[in-house]
Amino acid sequence: MKNLIIAASLLVGVSAFSQAKLDPTKLNYFSVDVSPMDAAYYPIQVTSSKSDSPKVKVVYSRPQKKNRVVFGNLVKFGDIWRFGANENSEIKFYTPVVIGGKEIPAGTYSIFAIPFEKEWTIVLNSDIDKWGAYAYDKSKDVVRFNVPVEKTSSPIEYFSVTFVQTKSGADLYAGWDNSQVKFPIEFK
Repeated sequence: MKNLIIAASLLVGVSAFSQAKLDPTKLNYFSVDVSPMDAAYYPIQVTSSKSDSPKVKVVYSRPQKKNRVVFGNLVKFGDIWRFGANENSEIKFYTPVVIGGKEIPAGTYSIFAIPFEKEWTIVLNSDIDKWGAYAYDKSKDVVRFNVPVEKTSSPIEYFSVTFVQTKSGADLYAGWDNSQVKFPIEFK
């Protein structure tokens, strides 16, 4: 009998709670993030045409330089870095691709970098939906490859990602402060 009374009380409480009306004027909206989330697509101009449907998308947060030295200081040389800010950045391939000489199945992967002064190691990892690189698990790496660092003609305030078309696919460019890297993506 005691269990029946407890169950009935819980049922009445859940029913009353589920019928409570949410006051939309009292929602708690968050302020704008200092490293806003962004996305870069290839092809850049996505239309309703099947030939222009996306082939790759990167979702990342865009930290600011803010008069700081970024690489070798804010982002330590030799440490795994989330390729942006906040959550680890993710790259989605809509079709199989070849990167760093390895065929990568269509799907979503986290993207990391290990920056050094003259080259970066780019890492695609199968573990997604994580915050930063804190839970990075090397055993889930799909591919690792090195790319040279290029100096930019002027500093880039926000970490930025874009694509440039090539004969066999697109080059992904990533730049911040006075450094940029690129790597080729070949579409299958």
